Amino acid sequence: MAKVVENAVCTFCGCLCDDITVEVEGNAVSQVRRTCANGRGVFMHYDPAPRQPTVRGEEVTWGEAVEEAATILSEAHSPLIYGLSSTASEAQRKCVALADYLGAVIDTTSSVCHGPTGLAMQAVGEPTCTLGEVRNRADLLVFWGCNPAAAHMRHFNRYSVTARGRLTPNGKRDRTTVVVDVRPTASTRIADQFLQVELGSDFEVLTTLLAFVQGKGDRLTAEEVGGVPMAELEALAEHMMSCRFGVAFMGMGLTHTPGQDLTVSELFKLVAALNDHTRFSVIPMRGHGNVAGADQVMSWQCGYPFAVNFARGYPVYGPGEFTAVDVLARQEADAALILASDPVAHFPRRAADELGKIPVVVLDPMPSLTTEIASVVFPTACYGVEAKGTAYRMDGVPIQLRAVLPTTRPTDEEILDQITEAVR
Repeated sequence: MAKVVENAVCTFCGCLCDDITVEVEGNAVSQVRRTCANGRGVFMHYDPAPRQPTVRGEEVTWGEAVEEAATILSEAHSPLIYGLSSTASEAQRKCVALADYLGAVIDTTSSVCHGPTGLAMQAVGEPTCTLGEVRNRADLLVFWGCNPAAAHMRHFNRYSVTARGRLTPNGKRDRTTVVVDVRPTASTRIADQFLQVELGSDFEVLTTLLAFVQGKGDRLTAEEVGGVPMAELEALAEHMMSCRFGVAFMGMGLTHTPGQDLTVSELFKLVAALNDHTRFSVIPMRGHGNVAGADQVMSWQCGYPFAVNFARGYPVYGPGEFTAVDVLARQEADAALILASDPVAHFPRRAADELGKIPVVVLDPMPSLTTEIASVVFPTACYGVEAKGTAYRMDGVPIQLRAVLPTTRPTDEEILDQITEAVR
């Protein structure tokens, strides 16, 4: 007879949908309901079979793998710890403690995606809200440089565009949806308005909107900005100021513009200025399931969200200096611990190639390009499938992950505890 687990949490993306129903037969998932296509793969394609850790390609016991990992990290002069975004916050906390003890550089996947968002947040602040407030109150949604229809597939019907809330009982008919991007996407098809801006002109468009909101529109003489007619920008600014509750969702299309954190700062300034007229918030569209938790835990434990160096015995913050890509490209790391990430597949070539030249320890439930080059591989339990834990939704709300399958492997947290003890 199938076991039914209600209200399981999908960890594929930052939405962390917590209304999933999972049916389990034996030691495998037989059916899932209410997931998107991406979330379905998290449960249906997961292989729960027990696997042994490996050292240089040879299977060993868990204890032997821990000793080898501890030897690699303790003998390194400048170890790097990277990843953290697809594991539970309990394991993230252990990573920070290990980095502190080793005097290591520790960095998260934020540095290659929403790092500029963190810098902008530190510079000007982030007027934000929860996704529950969006669902129940927002009557204007602006999606800037993101494509939720492909990357966060349940966002529209669970939290935003078509979701029915207390003050938005008719869903999409009670809202206006605006998409701003450099090209049409799957998300533009559901939008009420699509503003196609020229590549690299987001900063200028945001500055123009801010000028209109601040009452300085009469000083603007150009007929268009970033390929968008001035009249359309003025109308959007007026709509933003007159809505009941607006929310701007921003993605990597904004963080990866030439201005990077300065462009994101301009959006945050615009949202702050709109609060002189109405209620407006901004929420970054975070990709990995617990990347928001990585920022939270890093900030609690050492004061900074990513790119931290403990070599001096205290945390030193250095985006561009202590970010993993830069450390590897400069050949400054002589060992690495990779947690729940695949930098070999996603880093620039120079940084990825460097990982193949140094000893690497990997903790990951699934095989990847990084596990193929690693010296030590721990096939740990998958949080949200085999293990319970805590993850933070993209709006900063902590969600408790449930285990839907029997645990057959140790968790990241348990292995990190053992490595830390062996190092000491």
